[in-house]
Amino acid sequence: MHQLTVSRTSVRILRIFLSGIFLVAGANHLLNVDQTVARMHQASLKNFALYFGEPGWLVILSGIVMLTAGLALLAGFLTRWAALVLLLVLIPITITVQLGQMTTLGPLFKNVAIAGGLLFFILNTFTPSNQPDETLPSRNSTPQPDHLV
Repeated sequence: MHQLTVSRTSVRILRIFLSGIFLVAGANHLLNVDQTVARMHQASLKNFALYFGEPGWLVILSGIVMLTAGLALLAGFLTRWAALVLLLVLIPITITVQLGQMTTLGPLFKNVAIAGGLLFFILNTFTPSNQPDETLPSRNSTPQPDHLV
């Protein structure tokens, strides 16, 4: 198996920047529940979201989940699990809101790019390293537990 080496600093920057969108969106969901529910009702694929439950509770629940998992991602705590939870929240939001507005593809592809960033943390295993050159292996032959990266 080939080993890819990435900069520890670049992984931290990606993790911190990626968490920001979820912290802002989660806070927005909790601070503007009515506006977020109204936006959901305007989406052409709103029935997909309504399948999961009452819109107000969905907005509050997704806000709490995005804030909690976003903070975990920011801190590098259980990074793989935080990224997986965020991806599972991002998918129905993308289907409900972005897929229904095919006239503006920018937000759809923004979410696709965010999903790619989350998949980076889901698919790669990072292990503690004492390497002086600030690089770390992104995948080892033996799985290692998540840690602060």
